[in-house]
Amino acid sequence: MTKVIAVILAGGSGVRFGGATPKQYTKLAGKLVIEHTMDVFERAEIVDEIVIVAKPEFFSLLWELCEKNKWRKLVKVVRAGNDRFSSTRSAVDSMADLDSSTKVLFHDAVRPLLEKSIIEKCVVALDTFFAADVVTASTDTVVSVRDNGSIASIPARASMRRGQTPQAFRLGTIQEAYDKAIKANRSDFTCDCGVVRAMLPSVEVATVEGSSVNIKITSPLDVFLAEKLVQSATLQLDMDEKQLEGVAGKNVVIFGGSSGIGKSIRDLLVINGAKVFSASRSFNGVDVGQLAQVSAFLAETSAVAGSIDHVINTAGILVKKPMSSMTIEEMHEVVQTNYLGALYVAHAAREYLVESGGMLLNFTSSSYTRGRAFYATYSSTKCAVVNLTQALAEEWAGDGVRVNCINPERTRTPMRTSNFGYEPPETLLDPKQVAMTSVMTLLSEHTGIVVDVRNAPVSNI
Repeated sequence: MTKVIAVILAGGSGVRFGGATPKQYTKLAGKLVIEHTMDVFERAEIVDEIVIVAKPEFFSLLWELCEKNKWRKLVKVVRAGNDRFSSTRSAVDSMADLDSSTKVLFHDAVRPLLEKSIIEKCVVALDTFFAADVVTASTDTVVSVRDNGSIASIPARASMRRGQTPQAFRLGTIQEAYDKAIKANRSDFTCDCGVVRAMLPSVEVATVEGSSVNIKITSPLDVFLAEKLVQSATLQLDMDEKQLEGVAGKNVVIFGGSSGIGKSIRDLLVINGAKVFSASRSFNGVDVGQLAQVSAFLAETSAVAGSIDHVINTAGILVKKPMSSMTIEEMHEVVQTNYLGALYVAHAAREYLVESGGMLLNFTSSSYTRGRAFYATYSSTKCAVVNLTQALAEEWAGDGVRVNCINPERTRTPMRTSNFGYEPPETLLDPKQVAMTSVMTLLSEHTGIVVDVRNAPVSNI
């Protein structure tokens, strides 16, 4: 059977990114960008081996990541050149002993959201063609300009496509193209398909439909966009109610588990075989704003259950009124519960989660992205919880502890009703939907992400 090799091009310097660290080594949703990219190919059954092209100063880091992530397909890390042409050539040279029919896919390390289906379509395309490029339709008009910046031509948009990666080739084809380019002393190419088109004009390059999600991270804004795509796309793709059986036998602590979203999560976990230990002021007198009470409850739970696999903190207080009308006591209570409570739960839970390799799951509010009038204290504490989540995900990654945050839209809960009164039910999230997403997040390998839960009908769970 023909071997399929994925080459991850990670030799970029990150000049356009504007940071000291190349963009492929920056953090995205709790992992390095290149880790996300590698994971895609590691999980793609159709790929047999992976080669990374990188600067020598990152070799040790990449092998450490390989060990940490248990990547089985990474067979070698080869030296990158000073540009795309020489980096690809380095990878091609490293495969000189392989059969010319080997299928090779070259992919940018900074495209971490590649879909597995695109990989499969590229490999299949090489059954008929000797080369294939991933493209998407151009939604903008493409303009060709002269050296002085004036418009030279405006090609018909219908025939224009935007190139992505991977670009796929039969090994013999890319080897021949590069050999001819080197002999012709040419290296002025922007992509590998360009090398084949210029050096082997008789070779037809197939096109494979790409995806708008398969973005290339070249600026800090792209990281923000990728974060949002990770939280909305990957969890939705992975969400399968059959996977809920994965919580069977797990010991889960829920702070705020006696009502609202916390209660719905507790019910869903119990139905699927988890052992749930709830804590709240109304249920058993445990106040998350008191570190001693949080620590004591976790210690007692660990002693009874033997371990704690996951800790969920849904506890929160909302006081809806102008800041000028709030008493100091009300401000203190909101901050004590919403923010100090999150700190205390994290601080006390860490030792148990390190032991189990589990997850801390926090809760924020859609108001965290922009302060809202009449609940400034509440929304600012929820913003702090997001920052805390992302920071702890990085701090605890080496300990095998995942930290994520759920961000539900307006949800039908007693806390909301007490502050807003009656609202049309169809405008509010069902707590069961939030519970489903929360449990699926517990079962995921993601860390450092804020998972949006948006209003949509749910079935009875």
